[in-house]
Amino acid sequence: MNNIIKVENLTHIYNKGTAFEKTAVNNVSFEIKRGEFAGIIGHTGSGKSTLIQHLNALITPTSGRVLLDGVDIHAEKSKLKEIRQRIGIVFQYPEHQLFELTVRKDVAFGPENMGFSKEEVEKRVGDALAAVGISEELYERSPFDLSGGQKRRVAIAGVLAMKPEVLILDEPAAGLDPGGRDEILERIKNMRRELNLTVILVSHSMEDIGRLVERILVINEGEIVMSGTPAEIFKHAKKLEEIGLAAPKSTNVMDELKSAGLYNKDETIYTVDAAVDAIAEILKEMR
Repeated sequence: MNNIIKVENLTHIYNKGTAFEKTAVNNVSFEIKRGEFAGIIGHTGSGKSTLIQHLNALITPTSGRVLLDGVDIHAEKSKLKEIRQRIGIVFQYPEHQLFELTVRKDVAFGPENMGFSKEEVEKRVGDALAAVGISEELYERSPFDLSGGQKRRVAIAGVLAMKPEVLILDEPAAGLDPGGRDEILERIKNMRRELNLTVILVSHSMEDIGRLVERILVINEGEIVMSGTPAEIFKHAKKLEEIGLAAPKSTNVMDELKSAGLYNKDETIYTVDAAVDAIAEILKEMR
């Protein structure tokens, strides 16, 4: 089966039947392929967080269902623990959930509670910390003494130590300085390749999404309004603006150059590197 996750007609209504009733997710359907790097974008309050909480059964749909390898994740309540091991979620600012005295103990918490042997726990801790680029000299340090970027990576390692098949990351670079932001995103890209993970990246940063993912789902007012490759999505910059999103700055710059008649290729440019190459080509032709 090529699809690891399939969402069918998913709806979630908060406070149903009261004066405070709100539909956060409305009749959403999509599929995530095994090994895919997918992105979910949407403005604040669009339904992104509610949607991803359904993907590992943290909340129950009002209607519709979520399938993991073809099986409804709510079919057997006894299997919810297994589902949450297979689909790991790293929420925004995960370092706020660090609590153990050392980096090693914090990452070991999940595997220990799964009942693995001491040897297996140690292996999982080492593998997870290596995957996020935390050196052994930091293992016995307090996680609270680390930099913001290091804390974020330790928190991600805590989820990786559970060996999930799917890793969902909610704004993983939020609040980091430019250096920490670039580092964490590069680590995510490498982890996905090295660990053969299926990754879902939730972000409001068009630049981050554009340079990392293979497919983008655009959510607005609880509905999936667009789906496609980054090039296909960013081709519709005006539609994105209408729903409160902006295309990558690189796309906007190249659109301005096209309007001025300086760039005539039909391709959609959405990364800084591609824009730099295109502008270099323009300058070369102008000489």
